[in-house]
Amino acid sequence: MKENVQQILAHFHIKQFQHDLIHWFQTEQRDLPWRKDKDPYKIWVSEVMLQQTRVDTVIPYFYHFIEKFPTLDSLAEAEEEEVLKAWEGLGYYSRIRHLHEAVKEVKEKYGGCVPASKEQFSSLKGVGPYTTGAVLSIAYGIPEPAVDGNVMRVLSRIFYITDDIAKGSTRKKFENIVSKIISHDNPSDFNQALMELGALVCTPKNPSCFLCPVQRHCRAFAEGVETELPVKTKGKAPKRVSFRAIVLMNEKGNILIQKRPPRGLLANLWQFPNDEHAPTRNDESFVKEISERYHVVIRSMERIGSFEHVFSHVVWHIEAYKGNALELQMGDETNKWVTIDELKQYAFPVIYQKIWQAYE
Repeated sequence: MKENVQQILAHFHIKQFQHDLIHWFQTEQRDLPWRKDKDPYKIWVSEVMLQQTRVDTVIPYFYHFIEKFPTLDSLAEAEEEEVLKAWEGLGYYSRIRHLHEAVKEVKEKYGGCVPASKEQFSSLKGVGPYTTGAVLSIAYGIPEPAVDGNVMRVLSRIFYITDDIAKGSTRKKFENIVSKIISHDNPSDFNQALMELGALVCTPKNPSCFLCPVQRHCRAFAEGVETELPVKTKGKAPKRVSFRAIVLMNEKGNILIQKRPPRGLLANLWQFPNDEHAPTRNDESFVKEISERYHVVIRSMERIGSFEHVFSHVVWHIEAYKGNALELQMGDETNKWVTIDELKQYAFPVIYQKIWQAYE
């Protein structure tokens, strides 16, 4: 039988748990750049970057991004192309598009100050319950739960909760628990400590239970079932999509690039000509399609290699080529010829960056 929140917390020593957890965090926390001050803008940027991305990967991006856009106003005033370029390689580009829209709203509505109101902040584009809780608790000391996958794993073990964490109702349950056990004196350190514990000690595989500062509070450890938690149903396997792409150079030494549509996967990023929407089986039909679609005459073509990129729901497999082409028609806003130096100004998905590196 599933326990409700009241039953789960019936014999739990909340004050002692808060003390043990926060004391450990204050002693053992990592030196991370977004922890240098309580700037809500920088904390917001870091939390958006950290969604679906490892801390070690985020750190250099964070430094570069904040150097380029040191204030909320500077990000709000920046052109989308410039913002996407600064994000290039981090993936999940809807995150930065939503953040860019949200900071513009903050500049217009709230004079450039990140609102400390849950109602106002959570209404911004791309801001969900986790980001709301993280930014408000860390930057403003407001006792709001910040429940992500790390936190659900930690709490599923501490309270021996077997509910499926893939379900929205389970996340709500954990948010309810955190709202009951969060430290009102120091919600910032409490929320960060739960996340840090999940990242460093209470890891998905082989948790370091003997180093855990809250081991004495953990029901799963007491029962010897910590490695069986959390319970999570597996999603569908990603769909595989195969197509071809070609790096084309014209007689002037310029490269043909194409802008992706403004909606959908990798919206508004740039790529090389491809047959993504109509995969072909032989070189002749590929050359014909690219020639017609991009108004070129392909004079030579040579294979570069195979490239693969895994998204959450789809796997791209690209056979990449390079070739020389005669330009029949000037480009427009979505297809353009650029110099190799100009190419560096445009934001490309990682897989196309790899194709370019192989071309070079």
